[in-house]
Amino acid sequence: MPVSSVLAFWGVALLLVVVPGADWAFTISAGLRGRSVGPAVGGLVVGYAGVTLVAAAGVGVVIAGSPAILTGLTIVGGAYLIWHGAMTSMHPSTPSTDAEAGSGSSWNTLWTGVGVSGLNPKGLLILLALLPQFANPDASWPFAVQVAVLGIAFMLTCAIFYTCLGLFARTVLHARPTVARAVSRLSGAAMVVIGALLIAEQLAS
Repeated sequence: MPVSSVLAFWGVALLLVVVPGADWAFTISAGLRGRSVGPAVGGLVVGYAGVTLVAAAGVGVVIAGSPAILTGLTIVGGAYLIWHGAMTSMHPSTPSTDAEAGSGSSWNTLWTGVGVSGLNPKGLLILLALLPQFANPDASWPFAVQVAVLGIAFMLTCAIFYTCLGLFARTVLHARPTVARAVSRLSGAAMVVIGALLIAEQLAS
């Protein structure tokens, strides 16, 4: 597989990752809870790994070619973002101590992250609609392997970027609980707005 194809996809994916969205809001909110941002970032990566497997199986090409399916997935993802954002706004995160961060909350954070990324319309767009375009069915590498390599590049980018983002949020806001609570509410509101706009756009089209 040409290195140029991997770098081209990585460049496009990186631009989309650094644009604030649902993953940002979730990571910042999760960075204020628990003793580590690992569960949150791990959940996001696992969710994207699941979508990558779907794309590698060839389903991504079918979904990308079906506007109705993409519309349905976007609406479901938007609805999930609205629900999670509303819960975050009503129950804002505040900096917690290591003693307050239990394994149960870590697992909850991980599975929430899986839902956020697995149903994130931006992630679905990248991995189901955009990624297959960078894989060449006539190349020496099998199509599934090419998609897997591109997906891994995307997941590593997400893992590094969102880990840094979560640590930054935790470091800067840990000593400012009032500001942290406000930022958490804003993050939740951002998810609600993003979800609503996605659904409205799909219904309008």
